[in-house]
Amino acid sequence: MAECIPPVDEAETELSKKDKDQGGEEEELKEVLETLKTQGTYVKLNVGGCLYYTTIGTLTKHDNMLRAMFSGRMEVQSDAEGWVLVDRSGKHFGVILNYLRDGSVSMPDNRKECLELLAESKYYLIDELVEAVEKRLMRLKEEHQPLCLVPVITSLEEAHQIVSTSSKPVIKLLYNRGNNKYSYTSNSDDNLLKNIELFDKLSVRLGSRISFIKDIVGRGEICCWTFYGHGKKVAEICCESIVYATDRKHTKIEFPEAKILDETLNIMLYEKRLDEPQVVRTAHIEPTSRTRRRTPENFLSE
Repeated sequence: MAECIPPVDEAETELSKKDKDQGGEEEELKEVLETLKTQGTYVKLNVGGCLYYTTIGTLTKHDNMLRAMFSGRMEVQSDAEGWVLVDRSGKHFGVILNYLRDGSVSMPDNRKECLELLAESKYYLIDELVEAVEKRLMRLKEEHQPLCLVPVITSLEEAHQIVSTSSKPVIKLLYNRGNNKYSYTSNSDDNLLKNIELFDKLSVRLGSRISFIKDIVGRGEICCWTFYGHGKKVAEICCESIVYATDRKHTKIEFPEAKILDETLNIMLYEKRLDEPQVVRTAHIEPTSRTRRRTPENFLSE
């Protein structure tokens, strides 16, 4: 049987078409190889004085300002040694590079550095990183709520309102250095600061069980602790006294730490507990425990 041979013109056309297809495939392969070669090219970056090495592939991986800078769409400046100059802070640029490489990064632990990273992310138009940093800031805001809120009052009426409505025992510290009529003794300022520091420590340590109030006005007093239970004053410790010198009077501020801690333990007896009946107790019952006695010496170290 005779074989059917196509005309000469059709055969040449078919061969020409195959050659063009092969040529197109070769061009595409060259473009791919050239792209890979370009993406693998290292560049040197000087970002605000911090030096970084990275690849074109990393910088152009996502659609952001860095892609525009290193894909030819924007003009970049470089020095005589080939360092590309970027006029931004380089503190967090390493974090930005790691995010471009991996798509995720460890976030800073404090709000200040998160805000700095957020500003850089917005500048480079990295939307995904901006969103991640904003979520981190929200979590930090939730995690770092104040341990104890201490109201500052300026009148007896405010103190009475807080004491009468509080479901917890109340400790009030009054301090006003300006209420003094005489000169202070040498250690008075130090002792006044010690009283304030102890008050702050107790408020952080026991803020969930005792309400704390600061009075910065008073009625002539300089430093005075007042302890309230069930809406009534239970005890008071005045830390000031008048001493007589040869020529004039002086005001002396003391720091009776043991007595303050002892009264703090006593006032905790007025704490309302859900697991026991409400029994009115006197202020001078000695605080004890089934396991060991709580004393002023070991109270703050627990």
